[in-house]
Amino acid sequence: MTASVSGADDDSPGDREDEYRPDPHRWRALWVTLVAGFMSLLDVTIVAVALPTVQNDLRASPAQVQWVVSGYALTFALALVTAGRLGDALNRRRIFLVALCGFVIFSAACAAAPDMDLLIVARLAQGLAAGFMAPQNSAFIQQLFRGAERGRAFGYFGATVGISSASGPLIGGTILALADHPGGWRWIFYVNVPIGVLAVLLGHRLLPRSRRSGRGHVDVPGVLLLGLGVFALMYPLVQAESGGLSRLWWLFPAGGALLAVFVRRQYRLVARGAGPLLDPRLFTTVRGYAVGAGVGTLYFVGFSGVWLVFALFYQHGLCFSPLRSGLAVTPFALGSAGAAVVSGRLVDRFGRLLTVCGLAGVLAGLGGTALLLRFAPLDIAPWLAAPALFVGGVGGGFVVSPNITMTLRDVPVRMAGAAGGALQTGQRLGAAVGTAALPGLFYLVLGEGDDYPRAVVVALGAALTMMLTSLALAAYDWRRDRRTREPHQKCPDEVANSPVHARQS
Repeated sequence: MTASVSGADDDSPGDREDEYRPDPHRWRALWVTLVAGFMSLLDVTIVAVALPTVQNDLRASPAQVQWVVSGYALTFALALVTAGRLGDALNRRRIFLVALCGFVIFSAACAAAPDMDLLIVARLAQGLAAGFMAPQNSAFIQQLFRGAERGRAFGYFGATVGISSASGPLIGGTILALADHPGGWRWIFYVNVPIGVLAVLLGHRLLPRSRRSGRGHVDVPGVLLLGLGVFALMYPLVQAESGGLSRLWWLFPAGGALLAVFVRRQYRLVARGAGPLLDPRLFTTVRGYAVGAGVGTLYFVGFSGVWLVFALFYQHGLCFSPLRSGLAVTPFALGSAGAAVVSGRLVDRFGRLLTVCGLAGVLAGLGGTALLLRFAPLDIAPWLAAPALFVGGVGGGFVVSPNITMTLRDVPVRMAGAAGGALQTGQRLGAAVGTAALPGLFYLVLGEGDDYPRAVVVALGAALTMMLTSLALAAYDWRRDRRTREPHQKCPDEVANSPVHARQS
């Protein structure tokens, strides 16, 4: 069963690959989407530094406080693929603006929440709105840019992803330091309101008025299967600190089974010529998509978890304030920001090699940081670790942006939203695993004594293991490209129209 969604009359020129005409407002439109994306991704990490203050102010239990962070991540991930498909089938400009308005409203609701129950509900709604915004960002880049400009645009997008994730602790600590009074944590949410309102006004003026032709279809059973599958995989992770992994372990095989049924259904819809929620040919026929999704997922397992580990080490082990703890990891954010912009200009020339070199840089930087925090005197260890973190940040800037570009560059524009949503779903799942597993490992090692340096080394070692696996996958893809030197594979549209596919169907 599929639900029809009425679209508008015709594609705009910007929606058709063969009729591309540069939009004169494309760069200003990009900055609108990047600001909105920055806010939505920042809210994954910025709240973490304020949790002790929120718990004291609202007299909340540890389980309730956990939902302020994990509930946002959960609904964010649940919305991504469906939101991307709706953007492709309907009008991604309208989806984006409505979601952005919702994000602003729910941010204000979080700030004004009088108790934990309402704060949790508002955070769930805020995460849902963020999930509807996120896939439209990459889809707009696919629509608005071509060639070298697309690489530059994805470079800015990758910088936004890296900076928003790495700078959350610093920005959160700064806001708490400036609003040093009871209820000061509310400004972490209030700050989204004026920025979001300005982004809505500019977006209404600058974003392209793209329209889809004919009628789009949304696979409703597919939405339910995918949503339940992702929920089953993520729910034990977001409940990890309250024993979710041991109580709810059975949800992992259940989620895997639901996703297997979902994939089978998508193949059957393609064979019948119906519109799938997520076209499986993205993973089998679009060059670089499957590898890029795997590289991104594995990288985010380590990348997302290390910031909580650093926060625990600096704030609990070294008694740093939230602001000082954020400043200690700022070198990574600075290195990542600069490298991501540069890598966007180089990706057309060097391709997957940039990802390989970037991952090697992250391994070297974070590995050096771990050794310094373990063996250097604790009073100077954070200072000594700053150059190593900067090296890791430069490496990270050469991972996220080129990987997004290499993964999405051959995706047809009509599938850009769903493809971007699936890519970010993998990243969110990886982030959920990392933020649950790495702090858990940190506390497990710490429970054997009070050796914070040893605990941080073990946790960072686990993160580096996942990044090393990501490096192996990226290196394999790079070597395969060098061996074959084959032209681009056919995109799903070309495969669907080929005589071979027609005979098989």
